[in-house]
Amino acid sequence: MNIQIRHAVKEDCQHLLELIDELAVYEQAPQEVTVTLDHFIDSGFGPNPVWWGFVAVDHTEDKEEKLVAFALYYIRYSTWKGQRMYLEDILVTEKYRGKGIGKLLFDRLIQETKEKKLHGITWQVLDWNESAINFYKKYNARFDNGWINCSIFV
Repeated sequence: MNIQIRHAVKEDCQHLLELIDELAVYEQAPQEVTVTLDHFIDSGFGPNPVWWGFVAVDHTEDKEEKLVAFALYYIRYSTWKGQRMYLEDILVTEKYRGKGIGKLLFDRLIQETKEKKLHGITWQVLDWNESAINFYKKYNARFDNGWINCSIFV
């Protein structure tokens, strides 16, 4: 394995959506992914990007890049804390789990947070996702059980 973490680029978007579909299946909600490739590309690489990300690539023996993981984030604003990174999704494809790639990505997110002078990282994790919860505990993450997630669709 020859893993490199780099910024996501426009050309990654098709494969990123495939990984997002994999994540949705893992989270038992494949029908919830409704974003189109064009909207996804425009949202990340159009004139007013709203998301950024990192990818983990495995450089194969024939020098090909294979995307094996990603972390996608955006900047949110807290009236109490100021600008914070919001980690929308992080996924290591199943075949590559347990090899330290998630740590490489998460450490890169922490570095990005510091470089951008943001005031921390916020994210959600499903209460049944024990492997993710245990991963975040290694970073001394605080779990806010008192909040209820809300959303509307318009």
